[in-house]
Amino acid sequence: MFTLLPPATRALILINVAVFLLQQLLQQPAPDLMVGLFALWPLGSPLFRPWQLISYAFLHGSLAHIFLNMFALFMFGRALESYWGARRLVSYFFVCVLSAAVVQLAVEAASGAQEPVLGASGGVFGVLLAFAWYFPRQRLFVIPIPVPIPAWLFVTIYAAIELFSGLARTQQGVAHFAHLGGMLGGALCILYWRARRRFSS
Repeated sequence: MFTLLPPATRALILINVAVFLLQQLLQQPAPDLMVGLFALWPLGSPLFRPWQLISYAFLHGSLAHIFLNMFALFMFGRALESYWGARRLVSYFFVCVLSAAVVQLAVEAASGAQEPVLGASGGVFGVLLAFAWYFPRQRLFVIPIPVPIPAWLFVTIYAAIELFSGLARTQQGVAHFAHLGGMLGGALCILYWRARRRFSS
């Protein structure tokens, strides 16, 4: 089944898995090496480096963390790639990753937080938003909801939960505003593409 994935979705998943395995291999000799160099550190931290605006998205903190992100990319990325093509999916994913990083850095600067951020969730949340945008009536089975719900409703509820959790500061260690930043960047990217297409025509 994995070999039937379109190439960009497959490549993004494989890169994330490969980096996660490298993290595990380096855990014993140098437990903080990958996080120190490639996680997203706050702007005021001496560990911050510009490349972390992208590299953080390929690190994950646990097996459950990477599994959930890659499962979502597997489920929704392939539909978008079939609709958009590989180049546009990759471009969109990185726009969402970057916007998630920028929003998270801004929130951390305002709150004085000094925790690093890692994980592809910002890009994945952007992918979720795009899926709901282009396939709003597609019905999804979401545990524990006993009936399928349309994609637009699922993503709207999810975004509302993330906003509430971020403002209430629940689930410490989860970068809720990075998730929302990925969705914001995705929405702006889609609006830009649509405006450019209308202008060109």
